[in-house]
Amino acid sequence: MHVIDTSSRAIAALMEFKVTPRKECKGRKRWQLGLGVSLGIIMPNLLAVAPAYAHVKWFAPYVVGAAPAPVGETLANGWFWLGLVLVLAFFAATVAIERSKIGPQVSGLLDYVGNPLWSRADDFMRAIVAAFFVAIFAVGGVYLTPDLQTPNEWVSWLQLLIALLVFSRRTMPLAAAGIIGLWVIALRDYDFFHLLDYLALGVGVAGYLALAADPAGKWYKHRFAILRWGVAIALMWSSLEKFAYAEWFYPLVEERPFLTFGMPRDTFIPMAGVAEFTMGFGLLWSPLIRRLSAISLLIIFITAVYPFGRIDLVGHALIMGTLFLSAADPTPSGLKITGLAPALGSVPAGLVAAIVVIAGSYWGLHGVFYDYTQDQSRPVAADGQLLTHLPNAEQPHGAIAPVQP
Repeated sequence: MHVIDTSSRAIAALMEFKVTPRKECKGRKRWQLGLGVSLGIIMPNLLAVAPAYAHVKWFAPYVVGAAPAPVGETLANGWFWLGLVLVLAFFAATVAIERSKIGPQVSGLLDYVGNPLWSRADDFMRAIVAAFFVAIFAVGGVYLTPDLQTPNEWVSWLQLLIALLVFSRRTMPLAAAGIIGLWVIALRDYDFFHLLDYLALGVGVAGYLALAADPAGKWYKHRFAILRWGVAIALMWSSLEKFAYAEWFYPLVEERPFLTFGMPRDTFIPMAGVAEFTMGFGLLWSPLIRRLSAISLLIIFITAVYPFGRIDLVGHALIMGTLFLSAADPTPSGLKITGLAPALGSVPAGLVAAIVVIAGSYWGLHGVFYDYTQDQSRPVAADGQLLTHLPNAEQPHGAIAPVQP
């Protein structure tokens, strides 16, 4: 109750903040109303699951080939369903507001704030891509993310070359090819299923660079859409680890208990998974849902930098850059549905379809690539049970059972 009261007072205080409106705005009160409504929709999402989303494979040991928890365990988890109900309620409220009389005022506020960024969107995104590849060049020893390590020095120089190729439209397609090439080269050292974590994001960024290189092309106008789809699918895919391998997150939660905001571990992890999946899904829906989902995710990713450091900032740079643009983007998105009732009904229908497709692909492909009955390469705990992550002396995340040789 204290958190809810505090957030309510913060929203009320912000509504009193004076904003100089544009000429076409009818008055300060409408801007205040739009700001209050926007925060009112965002805050429940953040209060429900406001932890920092760090990619667990960057900070904790893991075994990709371990058998995931059965889907039935998730479907039997009451916290999973509670999270879905809360999200659907927030999305329904957003759709109703978007189609009401104050909907244009809320969108106008977001347009007013985001216009300086959106007017230089291509420059911003190209700078983000270049900065990302310069950063991982400086770090060295990785393909695309912190957990894809490599001893090959030439990989880092290829990443620097990609950064340089981004600054000219003529060479941007070569940069796109380089990103896909790095992913393909990583297949020599890592399982295909492991690299699926980064396929959608890599294709999204490469697709953006390829389309942005030709302003006269018929697909040029879709360059930001393919980037957003790549990030959305990447977020939905990675969120499934919180259901398939909840135990991977136990060491991090035990080491940093403040992440759960006092929630029990087994309550927090599935609800955080629901939040990550649904806000990723929100990036593909109506303009207001997309923009508020992007803002919510940005707040969460930015707060992750403090507890997890520069690795988290660099690793999520491409995602965060895309989220800034998704929040600033004033163009329509999602399905074109007339009528409030069909629009409200499309949200649960679309979310269920996304869960079936993404989760079905995750569990299905994992079963295709790994043989759970014959794979004995996973570490064994003292009690004889197979572990799903390997203790690492350099990453002592809490107390982990000793491992037999």
